Amino acid sequence: MIIKIKERRKALKMSQAELAAKVGVRRETIGHLENGEYNPSLRLALDVARVLKSGVEELFMLTCSDSKGKKKD
Repeated sequence: MIIKIKERRKALKMSQAELAAKVGVRRETIGHLENGEYNPSLRLALDVARVLKSGVEELFMLTCSDSKGKKKD
């Protein structure tokens, strides 16, 4: 997964702590998201996108390897 939270956050001149406070999570959670160490729930992804004035699909993008081996309906 490609995650663009950090780029968007910096463009808005927002710190991890500020984003975390607005979303309602710990600063460490934002760091883990930015580093790809944590896959957010849909609710968290939506909240982050709302605060960053962005779409979820602009912040979280699946790569080909993310869907490898998964069945398509």
